Amino acid sequence: MMRAVVRWFRDSWITRGADGEAAPLEAVAWRIFGMALLAAFVAVTFTTHPDPGLHGRDAVVLASFLALVVCAIAAQPQRPDAPKRQVVLALIGVVVAAGVLGSAQPNGSWVVGPYYVVIVAALRLDRRTAWLMFAGTVALFVAGYLHKGQAAGAGGFVAGILPWFLAMRLLRYVSGQRDELKASRAAEAHAAAAAERGRLAREMHDVLAHSLSALALQLESTRLLARSCGVDEEVALAIDRAHHLAASGLDEARRAIATERGDELPGPERIGVLADAFEEQSGLPVAVEVRGEPRELTPEARLAVYRTAQEALTNVRRHATAERVEVKLDYLADSTVLVIEDHTVADAPVPAAVALNGGGYGLTGMRERAELLGGELLAAPTSEGFRVELRLPAAG
Repeated sequence: MMRAVVRWFRDSWITRGADGEAAPLEAVAWRIFGMALLAAFVAVTFTTHPDPGLHGRDAVVLASFLALVVCAIAAQPQRPDAPKRQVVLALIGVVVAAGVLGSAQPNGSWVVGPYYVVIVAALRLDRRTAWLMFAGTVALFVAGYLHKGQAAGAGGFVAGILPWFLAMRLLRYVSGQRDELKASRAAEAHAAAAAERGRLAREMHDVLAHSLSALALQLESTRLLARSCGVDEEVALAIDRAHHLAASGLDEARRAIATERGDELPGPERIGVLADAFEEQSGLPVAVEVRGEPRELTPEARLAVYRTAQEALTNVRRHATAERVEVKLDYLADSTVLVIEDHTVADAPVPAAVALNGGGYGLTGMRERAELLGGELLAAPTSEGFRVELRLPAAG
């Protein structure tokens, strides 16, 4: 039992920050203090004369107590971007409820109300609004003290509530400075990443793209020379395929460079182009089928679909002895599913181990990419060939 209580306490909002990480010890102590103060407020209210009830003055105590609690809860909305008007109106409700509770039960703990108002106003409202709320609250309750001829009580009230307000305003200022520092560091990291992407793009352009471009030109010249010299047809076809591969690699390099520079990532709409290029280079028929209503995917999910299709087709060309290939893209209600399946010629061995660990981008990398997006990638031999299935959640 004790272990269950300790586990609940460790995982509860009391010991956790807004980001889910462990809160500082001071924050935990502050929350426990607030809960203890709330319990004391309830206990004092229900044990002080006149007691909360349903008749006469007792009903006023009960109604004002409930109104104070409800307005206090409304003044601390869960959403940090809640409208300022909601917070201000709720705090005004706390002030009014505390004033009524103080007049009906003067010996109770109604003073918690104004303290709560100035603390929340200092923490959640801008400087002008917070000071106006503080001045109005203090003026109202000081006037109540003076009306009863309790000047000393008014002085003690001001001396006690002012430091709380100033301390909470200072805490808000420090918190704002911390948030600005975090934002500045995040922007700096983003700028550094963008600069690195730009550097990599330049390197790829200067080295890889230029090399592939020169290779494609050289292969084109070799292909023309081979045909003019009347070499064997198979040799000419091999040179022709090598030229297509170099040209395709150059196109991919240029697309990767554009991606690094922030251009739009390739996605499912380019699967047809991949299939056409594969069919032209391999001579194998490719059937592409898209089912369901296409949905907008995140850039990461778009790229995962495209790269998975690209890698699977590359593996078929390198390792399989297929006679045809099927590519299916299904937009289901809860997921997006891509299936690439090849069908081998009769009695051909299924290259399971090789297909699982093909070159290029690698199905292992594709599996990791799918898992990062909350999906999964399955790659396994079938009775007729090999099947690769990418399944991403609809949210992706």
